[in-house]
Amino acid sequence: MTDSRLVLEAIALRRCLDATYNRTRMKLAPHILYTRHGELFVDAVAVEREGREPGEVKLGTFKLAGLHIAEVVARTFQPLPDFDANDERYRETTPFSVA
Repeated sequence: MTDSRLVLEAIALRRCLDATYNRTRMKLAPHILYTRHGELFVDAVAVEREGREPGEVKLGTFKLAGLHIAEVVARTFQPLPDFDANDERYRETTPFSVA
């Protein structure tokens, strides 16, 4: 399965992704998949980095081409309360987001 399909599955089911980004293993809670300058990006919360919870909960941007996804895992998530899929930066470029 392609990485974009795994991201779509994780968003639809509100399940985390087991992935590596810049040689860092992490579990990501993907909130939105979108394009910018013709490239796919995913905005997600890193709920775990190298087996530890991060000190700060925030939405990060990950270029899909650099994200190596191992699998969709059983861990579920709730979207950040202030996440807004209608934000200007996502307009007209968003294939899929959490509801």
